[in-house]
Amino acid sequence: MSTARGQLTIRATQAPPPRTESRGAAPQPRRRPASPQWAAWAFLAPVTLYLGLFYAYPLYRNLDLSLRDYTVRSFVQGDAPFTGLDNYRKIFDDPTFAPALLHTAVFTAVCLVFQYAIGLALAVFFHQNFRLSATLRALFLVPWLLPLIVSASTWSWMLNSESGVVNTLLGALGVGPVNWLTSPSWSLTSVIIANIWIGVPFNLVVLHSGLQSIPAGLYEAAALDGAGAWQRFWRITFPLLRPVSAITLLLGLVYTLKVFDIIWIMTKGGPADSSTTFATWSYRLGFGNLLPAFGPGAAVGNLLVVAALVFGLIYVRVQRKQALS
Repeated sequence: MSTARGQLTIRATQAPPPRTESRGAAPQPRRRPASPQWAAWAFLAPVTLYLGLFYAYPLYRNLDLSLRDYTVRSFVQGDAPFTGLDNYRKIFDDPTFAPALLHTAVFTAVCLVFQYAIGLALAVFFHQNFRLSATLRALFLVPWLLPLIVSASTWSWMLNSESGVVNTLLGALGVGPVNWLTSPSWSLTSVIIANIWIGVPFNLVVLHSGLQSIPAGLYEAAALDGAGAWQRFWRITFPLLRPVSAITLLLGLVYTLKVFDIIWIMTKGGPADSSTTFATWSYRLGFGNLLPAFGPGAAVGNLLVVAALVFGLIYVRVQRKQALS
């Protein structure tokens, strides 16, 4: 009996203390974890605000400008009358439209082809990782890192008809001077050469990074099978670089369509509109005259936006087809 009583005493002392909650007090609810959806919106808010302020709103304002008859007074007071598509009809009927369209197409196509071809050749060359490869690759980035006003001014000095370095070298070779910037036959060629020189480093960097992702074992296996350098490039390098090449060409297209600084500094779109593109024409309509035509200038700018959007949608469609196949 004494043993049983001792065990009961020990169990009683080990029992948990009684609850001291007062009657009628409601239990406190547990805190629910914050919804991950609110966290996602919090992270997206800065990006959404940035896109709205610096992309969506300027596009809206540019569209509004192209649909109204804005003058200097109405631009300040904001009471421009709505004219619909009249500004677009004006630019389509303008005699500058056809040459500007042709120059924009030629400028964009030639620059893209040569920038991509030279950039790809340099990327394959530097992919060999020889001595001083990194140093030379860094030097090729200089044109891309320089401000555009510096690059354009340098090319204007080099292509000067009287004191330019290019004509001096041509004279040493027995070739007569060329009016690179003042001749209607050479002005567009001059700005194309300058823009190719500026855009090659971008293609080099992107394509070289794409080459780094190609396994080296593929080249070794192809070499063992007897494939030459050209066959390895055409059968391995070029097909595996297609996704990188597509985004490189798309970004280059968007950039080249809106090139303004180089052309304006070197030739101002002349002489006689021989190097006028949509970008320079839009600026000249809106800001290059004593009586600015804001509406037609905005309409020309919107044509560039539509062209870039069309090519962007084509790229997305092609990428989607390749992903599904």
